[in-house]
Amino acid sequence: MVRYGNVVGSRGSVVPLYRQLRPTGILPVTDPRMTRFWIHLDQGVAFVERCLKAMRGGEIFVPKIASMRITDLAAVMAPECKQEVVGIRPGEKLHECLIPNGEARSTREFDEFYVILPPMPRSADQGTDYDGQTGTAVSDGFEYCSDTNGQWLDRAQLQAMLK
Repeated sequence: MVRYGNVVGSRGSVVPLYRQLRPTGILPVTDPRMTRFWIHLDQGVAFVERCLKAMRGGEIFVPKIASMRITDLAAVMAPECKQEVVGIRPGEKLHECLIPNGEARSTREFDEFYVILPPMPRSADQGTDYDGQTGTAVSDGFEYCSDTNGQWLDRAQLQAMLK
């Protein structure tokens, strides 16, 4: 299994909506504090393929990807438009959390991804090495969330992803 953020331009993405609404001069913004993880379709496909080769069974793979602010996306897509705050819908979150702190004790960090190990005991031949790395245990209480992520997309990077 893999967990990753919003896929640029996919069904359900705000990108097609913003393109459609640009001529109106107003783009809806749920909340100016809102953040999301963002991944390009090609990155997502490559990550899934990589995980299929590395998996042992029962793990959850989470790529290390950049976060973005919804207000930055709106500004890049339509700098001439006014951003109108419309409020959070029922069930919607202000920020994405791909690894909540309750999963920290079974999470290992690797150079380009995290692996949440399955709750069942692993046999010795399954190990915890992936792509030739053993990874390191994350600290107790660790979370991987879009608002506290150390990697952010700036406006130029957002523009490049949209092309």
